[in-house]
Amino acid sequence: MYGFLIDLDGTLYRGHEPIPYAGAFLRLLEARGLPYQLVTNNSSRSPEQVAEHLQALGIAVPAARVFTSSQAAALYLHARQPGARAYVIGEAGLRDALTAAGFAVTEHDDAAFVVQGIDRSFTYGKLAEAVRRLRGGAGYVLTNPDLLLPGDGGLQPGAGSLAAAIRAAAGVEPVTIGKPSPIIMAYAIARLGLSPADVWVIGDNAATDIRGGAISRCRTALVLTGVATPANVHEQLAAAGVTPDLVCTDLRDFAAQVLDVELPAEPGGA
Repeated sequence: MYGFLIDLDGTLYRGHEPIPYAGAFLRLLEARGLPYQLVTNNSSRSPEQVAEHLQALGIAVPAARVFTSSQAAALYLHARQPGARAYVIGEAGLRDALTAAGFAVTEHDDAAFVVQGIDRSFTYGKLAEAVRRLRGGAGYVLTNPDLLLPGDGGLQPGAGSLAAAIRAAAGVEPVTIGKPSPIIMAYAIARLGLSPADVWVIGDNAATDIRGGAISRCRTALVLTGVATPANVHEQLAAAGVTPDLVCTDLRDFAAQVLDVELPAEPGGA
């Protein structure tokens, strides 16, 4: 039996539009009882908010099927210093995940960690506070390394871009949690309850999804529906320095090749 770790943006949807066959593919996995997790580097949303977003696109997924870089960061920190104080640069999804795991989100100087994700209200003041704590000995945890993220107006700075400023000023390298880090991959694989050899990692980004899967010794499938497209796939793979087990036009192509199922087309592409 296979399990599946599936990317979100660029694989199941593009912003506020579902990608064709996404809903049909997930319904197939549910019908067959095949375990899967939707693994995202996005630290700004909770699993419940991700599920609500998918529901609005016509894709019904339980929140328990969603695994975010914020959840992975909380697990990582809990294994090292349960209940520690954390200075957080991030949004609600990150703060909520840390609080739910028993961490004290604090503005005080006794923070043991600086935990950083995407923060669209990032300021010079927050940069200065993070740098002061890191130079004072706090640990640095970064939810994900993405330099850019897709938005309604095109690509926008991601968590990795904010981290570049913090790293340069503090002279401290973070522990990076999100894809392609083996940290988030190991936690996601454990949620499936399978060995890596029985897991397919499916995503549109060779540098994060496919590299993360390869590092974790999973099977990998690159779908040409997001960052990677039919026009740039060779360039993307060369830049990432990885070779996926499969390159698929979309999830329908993957289902045909791996599960021997022809997914039906659906109104609206969901």
